[in-house]
Amino acid sequence: MSDVQTLQRGTTRIDFDRFPRTSLCHQPTPIEAMPRLSELLGGPSLFVKRDDCTGLAMGGNKTRKLEFLVGDALQQNADILVTQGAVQSNHVRQTAAAACKVGMKCHVLLERRVPDRDASYEETGNVLLDNLFGASYDFRPSGLDMNGEAEAVTEDLRAEGQRPYFIPGGGSNAIGALGYANCAQEIADHSRDTGQHFDWLVMSTGSTGTHAGLVAGFAAIGYDLPVMGVSVRQPRERQMNAVHALTQKTLAKLGAEGVPLSRILVDDGYVGDGYGIPAESTLEAIRLTARQEGLLLDPVYSAKGMAGLIGMVRQGFFKPTDSVLFLHTGGSTALFAYQEQLLASLN
Repeated sequence: MSDVQTLQRGTTRIDFDRFPRTSLCHQPTPIEAMPRLSELLGGPSLFVKRDDCTGLAMGGNKTRKLEFLVGDALQQNADILVTQGAVQSNHVRQTAAAACKVGMKCHVLLERRVPDRDASYEETGNVLLDNLFGASYDFRPSGLDMNGEAEAVTEDLRAEGQRPYFIPGGGSNAIGALGYANCAQEIADHSRDTGQHFDWLVMSTGSTGTHAGLVAGFAAIGYDLPVMGVSVRQPRERQMNAVHALTQKTLAKLGAEGVPLSRILVDDGYVGDGYGIPAESTLEAIRLTARQEGLLLDPVYSAKGMAGLIGMVRQGFFKPTDSVLFLHTGGSTALFAYQEQLLASLN
């Protein structure tokens, strides 16, 4: 029996009940109009998919992935989750909270990926919440193979008699990407049920799992919605290849055919000076979205995605009649770690 079942009207539906899963997420998340931002920019109609409202630990996109990853960990009788991320990692925060929710321990490695930050950067924002959730953690210098480092820690814990379960950075493997294949189904269901259709989906693309899951999900159900990923770290070609590789693995897990590399769309024009370093366009996106729509974006991921969306509107990339959906991946907790830079940008 296939994981993808054919329905009426030539559409398909993914059978997610075939995969281990635990309930962590508020879903479906709302889709809301952004009329004031749309009017200010004078472009297409803009909408936002509120995955900052997934519920767990102040929400964010990683919660969808963790439903499947923690479900798999529980099936394997694990007692501790091990993962890694940058110091202000949204993924680490949500993983630590998920461990609390299911009664597991959590150990994380935090990479000092962002240079020239003062001591408070490692104490506030997401790190404060990591501590609140009782996660144990070690810091690592920038530039290491962080998944490799975390896998080595996993093996050390196993040798000590614990039952660790390794989750890659961002929850980005074929199991985690199922969360965003499920989100693709959710968006298609919304369009079918409401008659509201979108011409583009724009999002931040980093560790690849969210981007790959969406592309795989839409491909598996035969729903034609192009996904434009705005890179937060890697050059365009490198990001495209990484997203494509995980998309293929996710489609294989779903029992569906692969897609060509041309299906993967990436704009790398909004990275700025690097990961976790807000560019002027990042700060503008935070300010405009807050003051036009009352929405909080984070300076690492979601604001760079919004900066890309704003830039594409200004460049005339979209038709004036288009409806464009922005995926809000959450992460506003990290704003507190960038207080000085944010306050300076408001003057």
